[in-house]
Amino acid sequence: MRDFTLYQYTNLLKTFLGNGYTFQTFEQFIQSPSEKVVVLRHDVDLKAVNSLRTAEIEHQLGIAGSYYFRVIPQSNNPEVITKIVGLGHEIGYHYEDLSLFKGNFQLSIHHFEKQLNYFRCFYPVITICMHGSPLSKIDNRSLWDKYNYRDFGIIGEPYFDVDFNTVLYLTDTGRRWDGSRFSVRDKVNTHFTQRFKATDDIIAAITAKTLPSKIMVTVHPQRWTDNYVDWSKELLLQNLKNAVKSFLIKR
Repeated sequence: MRDFTLYQYTNLLKTFLGNGYTFQTFEQFIQSPSEKVVVLRHDVDLKAVNSLRTAEIEHQLGIAGSYYFRVIPQSNNPEVITKIVGLGHEIGYHYEDLSLFKGNFQLSIHHFEKQLNYFRCFYPVITICMHGSPLSKIDNRSLWDKYNYRDFGIIGEPYFDVDFNTVLYLTDTGRRWDGSRFSVRDKVNTHFTQRFKATDDIIAAITAKTLPSKIMVTVHPQRWTDNYVDWSKELLLQNLKNAVKSFLIKR
């Protein structure tokens, strides 16, 4: 079976549900975490329409997740955002202000506040998540070395407000589940040693009940499609991106 299809994504969600996991948005998790829970996070980097399809699948299964949108047109699609909110999902700001303004803190924080207020026109945003900006030398999280996101009514940012020694972090970065060596910044410090290459491996671990009770799953909806042409293009493009990111990491 091909991985990174919507069919396989649906299998993953159903397997979690069938083995006693509940789902929470990041907002809900920060406020009142469930005992056995998956925090379902979506980084909408590109192809916003793909995120609407995953949102519809989740809604049909009674699941709510968190969708983080960038400011670029490929992500910031008002029609898609409105529909995802209407399906009962959380949205947040996938911020990259410091890299956009090449390290200028004053311009970056003004831009952050402006864009945060923009996304709050769709949803009362109270969580944010950094965009990795792999081609930039600047880590967008460094904005908070000088400012405090809580001053803007934000209650949570995954890389600051989750203890990843108690929450297993699974991300499809690199279009694989063990892609940390291709990731410039989408990685966490953790004591967990479990590693998975394919979605089937995660499904098997859920079924075998070898996963911890608290998990954050980060998906990039652009990667997941049942259209064979789009699926093949994403595979080829991601392999190229992985080579570039691997080079950047080794520099």
